[in-house]
Amino acid sequence: MRLEIIEGFVDSALLSHEQVLQIFRESEALLEGHFRLTSGRHSNRYVQCAQVLQHPQHTERLSAHLAALLRKTVGVPDVVIGPAMGGILVAYEVGRALGVRSIFTERENGTMTLRRNFVVRPGETVVVCEDVVTTGGSVREVIDVATAAGGRVLAVASLVDRSNGQVDFGVPFCAALSMEVVSWPPEACPLCKEGTPAIKPGSRN
Repeated sequence: MRLEIIEGFVDSALLSHEQVLQIFRESEALLEGHFRLTSGRHSNRYVQCAQVLQHPQHTERLSAHLAALLRKTVGVPDVVIGPAMGGILVAYEVGRALGVRSIFTERENGTMTLRRNFVVRPGETVVVCEDVVTTGGSVREVIDVATAAGGRVLAVASLVDRSNGQVDFGVPFCAALSMEVVSWPPEACPLCKEGTPAIKPGSRN
């Protein structure tokens, strides 16, 4: 479910598509080459959000943009949650822009959970934030955690949607940058057939 801007809505925090692209380019976060994705598939493009998130001013602007979209379309939630690691900074900055509490989930024995005495109280409204969404697996796990605690998830927000709008969380989903990343299984990868080595630029092996 895509998140749409209501016609006539104006917010100074909103960025144009070109402004968002410029931030990613300035941060050298848009990479071209031969990459092995976390899923094991290969691609000729990679977005490394950590390159953007190392710059507080960029993180603040992009998160304020997401907060403006959320505020107009689903309202202000009680709490914002992001999965560790990638979602922590985004959730924090979106929560700061909205003026609400920000917490994060972690994996414990392979299971996504709330630790550090973080809680979602029954009836609280929740927005889930992530840095990059490809298949949406981690976000769905966070949604399950919040729902199991009695929370009501209003929306999902991410800096980058690598599915180009194909992922459906059952709630509105907004991204600062939506793009289609073509990928192939290793045995069908044209770049492998050309003999160029695939690299894994992300944080997970």
